[in-house]
Formats: sequence, C-alpha cells, structure tokens
Amino acid sequence: MNKQLLIKCLKAFFVGLVLLVLYTPILLLAIYSFDKTNMIGRFEGFSLTHYAALFGNSKVLGMIGNTFLLAFLAAILSTVLGTVGALGMFYTKKRVKMLIHGASQIPVINAEIVTALSLTVTFVAIGLHRSYFTLLIGHMVICTPFVVLSVMPKLKQMDNSLYEAALDLGASPFKALWKVVLPQIVPGVISGFMLAVTLSLDDYIVTMYTRPSGFETISTYVYNATTKGNAHTAVTLASLWALTTIIFVIIVLFVVISNLSGLRKKEAKR
Repeated sequence: MNKQLLIKCLKAFFVGLVLLVLYTPILLLAIYSFDKTNMIGRFEGFSLTHYAALFGNSKVLGMIGNTFLLAFLAAILSTVLGTVGALGMFYTKKRVKMLIHGASQIPVINAEIVTALSLTVTFVAIGLHRSYFTLLIGHMVICTPFVVLSVMPKLKQMDNSLYEAALDLGASPFKALWKVVLPQIVPGVISGFMLAVTLSLDDYIVTMYTRPSGFETISTYVYNATTKGNAHTAVTLASLWALTTIIFVIIVLFVVISNLSGLRKKEAKR
C-alpha cells in the first residue's frame, strides 16, 4: 500500500514539475502584465498601464491585426489544401500514396531554416519579389503538412463502406465525399485548422525570409525589440505581456469549454 502511495506521489510530482516548467514563463508574464514596471524582476505595484498601452497604440494593434489575419488566411487555405490532399492520398494506390505522403512530410522533418532558404531561392529563381503573396505561400508550406497529419487518422478510422454504399445508391463521387466522408473527418479538419493557426502565429524564420519590407508580425517585432531595444520599444514590448495574458486566458477558456462539452456529450450518450 505504501509502495502504491509512493508511486502515485512520484507521478504527481513529475506531472507538477513538467507543468511548472511549461507554464512558469507564461505565468510570470501574466503577473508582470499587471505591474507598473517595464522590467521583469521588480514589482512596483498593481496597474493596468500595459493593457492601456496595448489598446492605445494603433501601430501595435495594426501589427497584431496583420498577424492574426495572416494566420487565419494561411490556416483556411492550408486546411482546404491539406484536406483535399489527404483525401487524394487516401484514395490513391498504395505506392503512390506512400510517395506523396513522404513528400508532404518533408517540411515537417526539415529544419525550418532549410524550408525558409528553399522558399527564398525558389522565389528568386522564378522572379517573385518578397510580398504578402510570398509570405502567405511560406506559411502555407509549413502549415499544410500538419493539416494532412490531422486529417489522415480520421480517414483511416472511418467506415469506408459508407462511401461505396453512397456511390451504389447513385450519389456522385463529389456528393458522396461531401455528404458522407467529410462529416466523419470534421474533427480532424478542425484540429488541423487550429494547429495551422498556431503554427502561423508562432512562426518567425519563414516570416523573416518571405515577408515584404516593412511588414511586421508579433514574432518579428518581438525579436527586433529585444535585439535592438530602446526606451520606446521597451514600453511597447511590455504591452505585449498583456497580449500574452489575453491569448493565454482565451486558450484556457477554450480548452475548458471544449472539455466540458465533451464530457456532457459522453454523459448524454450514457
């Protein structure tokens, strides 16, 4: 009995340690987002200065808007492309499927700097100057393979006889895909979309190599502010602590609501 209790305590300690390492930096930013200071390490008193600075700076709000617009646009296009690609791979012959699947995972396996340099060389070779279009293509390249990874397991789990039955009953291949297959893989499509949004928001390297001059995202701005910091950028960078807190709270609420919704559905089925 004591041995089982010890094992449970060790498991709880290990899980707690992992969570502490993962979330301590975020919690620190959240705490100091309610402080007057622009430097982490000293607490000068409760204040909403950073939140006021965040919502009162039109340049920063524009940068944040650009970042989220790019992320959602890249995620939507990547989700469509990745879902269609996954369907194509699933219904092709085995050898062709393995070849295409392997090629689609190269951006996942490759170091991101290799992908960024390859995109840059390709754009130069075909005469494309860095623009919003090249930036969008770059984000789609890194997001689409992860959508494929999210959708493929759902395709493998579904009952393929339903698609064949729909064809036997007179449905066209497109209608059978739309009415029968797609509803079964929606969870994978949604997961792929959310993952694509996260990857696009988080990306720095591909953005730096493909963005047009003067276009800033959160990642590029934070890097420039920390490497070429001055009094003005320090204040603006501190206001991003507030943004981090807001995003973190929204994600936590989304996860909690999703889990509660899932539990209610399981209880309803019982």
